[in-house]
Amino acid sequence: MSSPKVWFITGSSTGFGRVMTELVLAKGDIAVATLRSPEVLAELASQYGKDRLLVLKLDVCKPQEIKDAFAAAVKQFGRVDNVFNNAAYAMISEAETGPEDIARTMFDVNLWGAINVSKEAVRIMREVNKPAGGRLLQISSMSGYMGMTGMSYYCATKHAINAFTEALSKELDPDWNIKVVIVEPGAFRTGAYGNVVRIPLHPAYEKVMTAPRKYFEEDVLGVMQDPVQGVEVLYKIAELPNPPLFLPLGKDSVSMAKTRYAEMVESTNAVASWSEELRVMG
Repeated sequence: MSSPKVWFITGSSTGFGRVMTELVLAKGDIAVATLRSPEVLAELASQYGKDRLLVLKLDVCKPQEIKDAFAAAVKQFGRVDNVFNNAAYAMISEAETGPEDIARTMFDVNLWGAINVSKEAVRIMREVNKPAGGRLLQISSMSGYMGMTGMSYYCATKHAINAFTEALSKELDPDWNIKVVIVEPGAFRTGAYGNVVRIPLHPAYEKVMTAPRKYFEEDVLGVMQDPVQGVEVLYKIAELPNPPLFLPLGKDSVSMAKTRYAEMVESTNAVASWSEELRVMG
């Protein structure tokens, strides 16, 4: 029987992070659950000893706290096998009137927080784990491969983390045995949806934005998928010897990915002739 895996999970208070924490524990593995308010997991912590669940305070906007949390995980368990890089939040607004301070904070969490967690995860998996290796599950979004009306700043953070993570995956020496998965979920019924920042609609955008706003505020609630089933898929993906780099998750995300990439091929073919006569400057 294999020894339990140590999972380091960010954003464990709600959403996929909370569901993954509970699943990891139910599977007999070890969870290092990190979040800004550890008291949120008090009930869960009372069910498991510290040999199974380590709850740590972590604000991913603070790089030293990231290092400290990983150090605490290593001190307690000796290694970190899987990192579930999940902390994030969203803002619904048109680009023109989205508050810059909120947008910048969102970049600090969704992009720089995820980047700094990724960097420390790679270091631990390469230098601490014996043998070297591990899995980094980067929780992005279907907004990471397409722009969505009313979500311009959120989409920008997810496009950026997709690009960073893809490049990172190509920099890893295969001998390190570190596998990266960019998870691009669609709509799932998680508590995190209630934390979305909603900026009042600018009157000039009523014609364009009313329908998308209605979708995000009302219609999406009727098509959200089961987060428990979604996380179970991710748990299985982490067990694969060669998991996929990109993972659209959910029927909506798979459908949109197929449409998006088909559109990109069609658009590229339509303009390719404009580049055929360009000279190479040797």
